[in-house]
Amino acid sequence: MLTVLSLLSLAGGTAQAQGKTELLVYSALEADQIKAYKTAFEQDNPSIELKFVRDSTGIITARLLAEKANPQADAVWGLAATSLMLLDKEGLLQPYAPKGLAQVRANMRDPQIHPTWVGMDLWSSAVCFNTVEADKRKLPKPVSWQDLTLPAYKGTITMPHPASSGTGFLMVSAWLQSMGEAKGWAFMDALHQNVGVYTHSGSKPCRQAGAGEFPVGLSFDYRANKTKKDGAPIDIIFPKEGLGWDVEATAIFKSSKKQDAAKALADWAVTRKANELYAANFAVLALPQVQERLEYVPADIEKLLVKNDFVWAANNRERILTEWARRYEAKAEPKR
Repeated sequence: MLTVLSLLSLAGGTAQAQGKTELLVYSALEADQIKAYKTAFEQDNPSIELKFVRDSTGIITARLLAEKANPQADAVWGLAATSLMLLDKEGLLQPYAPKGLAQVRANMRDPQIHPTWVGMDLWSSAVCFNTVEADKRKLPKPVSWQDLTLPAYKGTITMPHPASSGTGFLMVSAWLQSMGEAKGWAFMDALHQNVGVYTHSGSKPCRQAGAGEFPVGLSFDYRANKTKKDGAPIDIIFPKEGLGWDVEATAIFKSSKKQDAAKALADWAVTRKANELYAANFAVLALPQVQERLEYVPADIEKLLVKNDFVWAANNRERILTEWARRYEAKAEPKR
């Protein structure tokens, strides 16, 4: 059976025949974002055709690490900064300062003069709460993470698996950092009693909440905002203790034989035009002057973000995931 990559290599014959450079991009961008981003980039760079391999953050991260002896990707566009820090630790990323780097927020890029990753936007945790289902079950509306440990919510919560989903990992990392490890694990032990399933997608819990499969879905701001805009009967809750968050970012692989094309992508990814596209999906951007208010996301969402030590999160990722799996893996949905 043909793999995704072999299918892409076959499709690449067309691009080569047209004299275009085909750039293989790994991404955890939402599928409903990629088309607009790809179209806009290729309009401005007609000699380059982007081919995407897309999956959830944890799955893409694991794939890139598994391929480190023989990297396939030319670039990454839309992967968690904490994941890119792991790849950088393995020596896989090419330092490059894209044009326009000076405009990028200091806390949304690798601090080196020639950074190995540069941010696009920031995504944060959010809770999707189905008001119709809650009314049927007489569930109170939560306002805090701790509320979700109350017995009333038993079996009503769905949450992303942190090994598969960047959203799941940023939640777990934030709880451990903000509460302290002992209290963080104790909180997750209590939350686990109320979880029905851990999904392998950060978007899925909000979709499940929107559809009424579970009254409560732990997800992230973009998917929550879109689900509500699409008409689902949900309230979006940003728990008062603070929100976990991470940065979607771009990077180039040292092994790529298409460095000029990869640098063109890195340059374009920090342009105003690119950030205007990101602004349709996220409230906090690498270029703050381009930010727009999302309809159902608080204008002051940056004040709700917990203090986040990216280096700690990246360095402790495997330890955290191992412990999380030991405690909670029994409720994970089957892997694809």
